[in-house]
Amino acid sequence: MPFDPNDIMKDRLTDIGPPKYDTFWPPIIKENYGKWKYHEILEPGVLLHVSETGAKLYSVRVGTSRLVSVDYIREVCDIADKYCDGYLRWTTRNNIEFLVTDESKLKLLIEDLKSRGNWFPIGGTGASITSMVHTQGWVHCHTPATDASGVVKAVMDELFEYFGSHKLPAQVRIALACCLNMCGAVHCSDIAILGVHRKPPFIEHERVQNVCEIPLVVASCPTYAIKPKKVGEYKSIEINYERCMFCGNCYTMCPALPIADQDGDGIALWVGGKVSNSRVPPMFSKLAIPYLPNEPPRWPSVVKWVKKIVEVYASDARRYERVGEWINRIGWERFFEKTGIEFRHEHIDDYRLAMTTWRTTTQFKF
Repeated sequence: MPFDPNDIMKDRLTDIGPPKYDTFWPPIIKENYGKWKYHEILEPGVLLHVSETGAKLYSVRVGTSRLVSVDYIREVCDIADKYCDGYLRWTTRNNIEFLVTDESKLKLLIEDLKSRGNWFPIGGTGASITSMVHTQGWVHCHTPATDASGVVKAVMDELFEYFGSHKLPAQVRIALACCLNMCGAVHCSDIAILGVHRKPPFIEHERVQNVCEIPLVVASCPTYAIKPKKVGEYKSIEINYERCMFCGNCYTMCPALPIADQDGDGIALWVGGKVSNSRVPPMFSKLAIPYLPNEPPRWPSVVKWVKKIVEVYASDARRYERVGEWINRIGWERFFEKTGIEFRHEHIDDYRLAMTTWRTTTQFKF
């Protein structure tokens, strides 16, 4: 039977793919779908949503980590059962939102969360720093140039005062990607922490022909830096190091091309990106610091410079001004001067055709 867009579940023969989203909605969301008039922030982390029907929904946002234990999830569910009729949601930035329909339970929920110490910090709304989007890092990813969870923990420990308050001129979104393949949001964040490789892959010639499909390895390189080569008695590959941009795509295809390197890997900081259309079009992040070393477990250099950027922005930006808007207003020269960041040759984009071949905005107008 042909697919019917008006009845997408009709004659469905498979359960592949996600369940339909509205099957998990709380009753108040279903009843007021498309009818919400406005929302307001009552205090950091607490929002009131009001419908045209007069219905009210309170959401209490709590910061959490991306990697959590089963015991933690059980505790979260117990809290939701007690105060929210079992309803809650996870946001895309790894926050938990408890959904409260009974106003009399709102204060009790907040008091309960605060009584549990820093396990359930309330905040991350409005002019604050909310939880960081990040990738997988050393825990799981195969091409990381830095860790993810460890860096995020160290940075957020230092910036925690900005999570549960509205001290900043506007919201600040921080993201981390542990390599430039970037399954994080570092291309469009106010402050972005990016893991960078600085050395090309090491070729294990004796293994390549046994564990790799050489045509796939050649095709995986975005800069065409790889070609087949016979090395002694081995069928292997050759890398043009002048073309290599250290992305690690070839290692994804071939485990005989490890790219991780203790001395070469590190972190770059980027600033000024945003997704929203408010005031000015969306902006891409731009390079601030080209390289900082990996310094586990607390990454003091990264923490120092991220905090410095936040503090200078907080003291100098105007109300509602995002980091990128603030930089564009004062100029990049003043940004480097105020933050004390050294301007280096890496900051100069030497691709002379970039302005004629790229769209410089992600804003669409119809």
